[in-house]
Amino acid sequence: MRETLLVLYIITQVFWYLLLARIVVEMIASFSRGWNPRGFVAVVLEWLFTITDPPVKALRKVIKPVRIGQVSLDLSVLVLFVIIIVIQLILRIMMTSVA
Repeated sequence: MRETLLVLYIITQVFWYLLLARIVVEMIASFSRGWNPRGFVAVVLEWLFTITDPPVKALRKVIKPVRIGQVSLDLSVLVLFVIIIVIQLILRIMMTSVA
């Protein structure tokens, strides 16, 4: 049981890092409009967005972007970060209780 919880914890941690990488890539793309990844980088980014898109898109349907003047803030990624952290806390508590 403890090993299963540890594997789930590691999966959530890896997803957390992938989500962080997605945010960095989106920031680079928004600040550098002419940036067009090619070759290996394009393949890696396609893989990254394929993995992180389903939960982000699901949350975007529920949590609409907040409009502040000309700026639109997407809070779905932030909410997803909080959900992952809560899941990790629950998994840690379960791992210590199973010990």
